[in-house]
This record gives sequence, structure tokens and C-alpha cells, in this order.
Amino acid sequence: MKIRNLFLLAGSLLLTCSLPSSLFAGETIGLGELDRLIKIHKPQKPVEGFDAKVGPQKSVQLLPDVEPTLFSIPGFKALGCGECHQAEDLLDLSANRMKLTLERLHSIFPELPPAPLKQFIIQSWSGELLQPWQFAHTTYDSVRISPGAILIDSRVYGNATHLHESLHLTQPFLGAANELEAYGLNVRADPKFLILNFPYFSDTVTAFFMPELPNILDRFFARPFREDINVPREVQWFLMPFDEGELEKLKGQIEKMEPLLKEVERLNRKFPIEAAYLGEQTRALSLLLDIAAAKLMPLPDLGALESEREEAFSILEQQFNKLDNTRLGYRVDRKREGLMILTYRMKIKDPQKRLALYFHFLKDRYIGPDGEVNLKVSNEEDLKKFVEEKRVHINRMMKSKNFTEIERKGAEKMLQATP
Repeated sequence: MKIRNLFLLAGSLLLTCSLPSSLFAGETIGLGELDRLIKIHKPQKPVEGFDAKVGPQKSVQLLPDVEPTLFSIPGFKALGCGECHQAEDLLDLSANRMKLTLERLHSIFPELPPAPLKQFIIQSWSGELLQPWQFAHTTYDSVRISPGAILIDSRVYGNATHLHESLHLTQPFLGAANELEAYGLNVRADPKFLILNFPYFSDTVTAFFMPELPNILDRFFARPFREDINVPREVQWFLMPFDEGELEKLKGQIEKMEPLLKEVERLNRKFPIEAAYLGEQTRALSLLLDIAAAKLMPLPDLGALESEREEAFSILEQQFNKLDNTRLGYRVDRKREGLMILTYRMKIKDPQKRLALYFHFLKDRYIGPDGEVNLKVSNEEDLKKFVEEKRVHINRMMKSKNFTEIERKGAEKMLQATP
């Protein structure tokens, strides 16, 4: 698959509205204005005497019967934001945006408890709590978001980042499974979101819904983007016109995936620690969705591959049992590694046949005779080590001078809830 490398947009993006596709052609006002706004709202370097906890703030009751949310703009004066903006206006806009977002989240998932948003921080600088490559980040009962992310989210993505991060607030643990669940919410709104975040979805979609998806991905990412502007390439790709027929077809297949997306949500809520561990141990971002497909979808007949089943399962089992990612800090996608070995050692050139073996392997490994999922962890000691490292990481974050008291209390609550 000749897919261009992506910087997957962190903490985004439900694609519910867009600028007209014609705005991408040449030097147009739409793209140019977006470029100008992002340029003047890039993360700044803290100046001498800068205090990340000082700035205008406002407490707002967003939903009935929930605690008020503290909205703040640290460094508003020190970083020069007051030269162009009124703090009260920005705080009111953020509060209104989040009120609508939380109401929207509740309408989509009425069974979830209200998102515990106790703090919303507009952060104009980069640091350990909001990295330069992050547009937004959920910490503990809090959301931190950059001004550039607000611009793109409100002007292009229909406040998708806000919805994505709000769902994170309701999740009980950390890890890739959380992103998969949140992106599952996103793809229901626009198929381009699935394309932009294809590692989470492509194998299941290719195996069961659209075998031609790899070709669609190649064509989508083959389109040139501008490198001389501040608009992220993901945003440019989204704004470019693309084959509407293909997008409509993909949208229809996403609708058929609804039971699988629901199963991902159920598994992540039922097995939050196991799902987080397996996500890090295997580095397979799509793992929960793949397991859901192995459980709910009719698996392809192996046919002539039945004789190769035992060897293929042994290869995949070996990869899925490796602990290098958790013990040595590697970042190897064990699913990709296993499928590559099937290609070159077993000479299985057809990607659909490799995927067929993979999904049969998942069913054998994770689905019991009663049809229920058991998120099998092969090494309990490594699981304990993984959880302890997450606890250490949380404690380290709590020592940051930029960590607020609200975040600190939220982190303590998570530590108490983590065995």
C-alpha cells in the first residue's frame, strides 16, 4: 500500500461541516485566511516571569446537576493575546461551544454519565501537558486546547476536537483503545475521518466491507498539499475535492459497521486496563475493532489455506506474545509484523488471504466457545508492570509546576480507581 506518512491529528476531529471545496483552488480567500489566522495563533514561547496559572478565568454551569467548569486563558496578558482579543468574549465563546458539545455528546451516548469537565484551558504555549504536535489534550477532568486548534475546529471541523476530547473525559483509563473509541464516534459523521485515521479501521473495512479501500487511500493521499502555509496537511486533504461517489459508498459501509463500533465501546468500558495494555503490547491501533469483527462478522472461508492455518497461527501467536513494546520501549506493530511474515515466509501474496488468516486467529485467541470476548493477556506480570508504570507516569505529571489543582485532584481520583 503506497500510503503517505501521516501526522495523525491528536485529539480531533469530528468532520461535521466544511468550507466549500472550491476554496482549495489556488490562492483563495478561504485557505489564505485560515493560513493567516493559524500563523498568528501559533504556540508561543513563555516570556520571563510567565506563570502558566495566571490569567482571566470564568466559572460556568454547563449542564444541570453537574459541577461548574472553570474556563481560563493563562498568559493572556503576558503573551499578548489582549492586543487583539477581549478575554471575556473568548471565555464566553468557549463556554457556549462546550455547552453545545456536552449536550451533543449526551444525545449520542445517553447511557454515559455526564463528562466530568471541571476545567477548560486555552493554552497558547507548548509544554509537557500540551505538546507542540498536539492540538488538544484531555488530562484529568480537564481539557487543554491551543488557539490554532479552536480556529480549525470551529471554522472547518464543526467543533469536532471538543466532542472528541469530551468523550475522553468519560473513559476510565488511558491508551490507544480510547482513541479508537473516540475515532469510532468521528467516522459516523464523515467518511474522510476514517481515511485520515486509516490505521484504526482499514483492515476491518478492507476484509469485510470495502476490499478496494487501499486504492482509495492511495488516491486520497497522493494529492499534493502545500508546504508553504501553516494549514496542516490533514486539513488541506480534507478541504480538497475528492471522489464523492467513493465517499458516499464508504459512508454506507460505515453505517453497516455500527454493531462493531458499539462492540468496541462496550469492550473498552468493560476491559479498560486490558484493552490499554494490549494496545501498547501489540501496537495494533485497530485491535479492539478487529476483535469485534472476528466476533460479529461471518469469517471468510480459508479454503486451500486450511492446511497453512496451523503455521500461520503459530507465527501470529509468536508476534502477539512478544513483550518488547512494553519491556524495552519498542514501537513495533505486531499485527503488521505478523502479516509481513505471512507474506515473505509463507509466500501468501494475496492481502485478503492474509487478513482472513488474521481474523480467524483473533477469533481463536480472543473469542470463547460461548461467543463472548476474553481479552487474553499472556503475561500477568507484564500487565502489573504496565499498570505500575502508568501510575508512575501520572505521579510524574502531578509534579509539573503547570499542573493545576483541578488536574491534580482528577489524577488522584484515577490513581485511587486503578488497581
